[in-house]
Amino acid sequence: MAYFYELFSNLYFLGVVSICIPLLLCYRMYPVIIFAVRSKNLMDEPGDRSMHTSKTPTLGGVGLFIAFSLSIAFLGLMVGLSQPDLIKLVSLLLATIMLMFLGVKDDLFGLAPKKKFMVQLVASLMVIVLADLRIISFEGIFGLGELPYYISVVFTLFVFLLIINAFNLIDGLDGLAGSVALLSSLSFGTFFFMNERYLFVLISFVLIGALLGFLRYNLSPHRKIFMGDSGSMFIGFLLAFQAVGFLSYNATIDTPVTNIKAPIMAMAILSYPLLDTLRVFAIRISQKRSPFSADRNHIHHRLIDLGITHKQASLFVVVLNSIIIELTFLIRELYINVQLYIIIIAVPLLYVSPWLFVRKQGKLKLIKPKPIKWSNIRSRINNFLG
Repeated sequence: MAYFYELFSNLYFLGVVSICIPLLLCYRMYPVIIFAVRSKNLMDEPGDRSMHTSKTPTLGGVGLFIAFSLSIAFLGLMVGLSQPDLIKLVSLLLATIMLMFLGVKDDLFGLAPKKKFMVQLVASLMVIVLADLRIISFEGIFGLGELPYYISVVFTLFVFLLIINAFNLIDGLDGLAGSVALLSSLSFGTFFFMNERYLFVLISFVLIGALLGFLRYNLSPHRKIFMGDSGSMFIGFLLAFQAVGFLSYNATIDTPVTNIKAPIMAMAILSYPLLDTLRVFAIRISQKRSPFSADRNHIHHRLIDLGITHKQASLFVVVLNSIIIELTFLIRELYINVQLYIIIIAVPLLYVSPWLFVRKQGKLKLIKPKPIKWSNIRSRINNFLG
């Protein structure tokens, strides 16, 4: 038995096994889940805002949850986690069970946003309080340092709820939420790996394996399955857990390999879901509607309106997100507030790029700016000055 503990203490071996086990489980489970969902007619019906035209099996999140839970429970035992890490793992699994039941019920029957919000609140608080997983410092952003306990709890709770709902909202195209989550978990996992954070390495890499298995079927033209709310809330919660763990471990990670300002890097890694969510919320509130009301104002809707496929749109978003992560890495030596200003400017500029194109005669063309008429500008200045 000591041999196995020593084997699983090797991070390279652990990383490979953490990806392979849930990947193989998903490959075995999803055909069974798809068959069961079809036989019970638990299908997602096309609607006015749907990106699909035929009935499609949902409840893909169930496969993600089973593959993740079984894999991480087994690997957690083999690694021999410390007591604080075991508490974190148990609280994580309990919270994800709550969210999974919530998501399945929402997929099958539909739930009011308030009910979903309350369960998300309880699940997040369970992890924050029981595992004491909190964002404890802003590390100098806007001159703010260590946070008082209660402010830390409230802010961490806000971050959990924001990320959970952000991934729920971007789940509108085949492969989009899964691909963005894959990139995010890979990015967080890389930093956990370099800092030998065994529990978080497990969480990141097991989620990567489960997502790879899910995407195999989510992107399939013949055996397609949607992750549903059960999946989007589940992966949103796991990425929120990783983000808070990334920040609470050390807001400025300093290793021989890299020197990263963790708050800025976390924003870069999750830039697409965060920006898209804040953007659509702002639009809905400005139109005096509930921020949780449905519409077609997401960035991915614009991409589809340009006539590109779901796979192309998902790839486009992942490439932009990767560019932002790389940009953040390149400017890592700058003062943290300077990095923040650069990211605040660069992120919207990159993600607004779909609005710079228009489809004409079956081809994408760059929108040409209208020529400036100086006479109109002069007349407007004169009118303004009276």
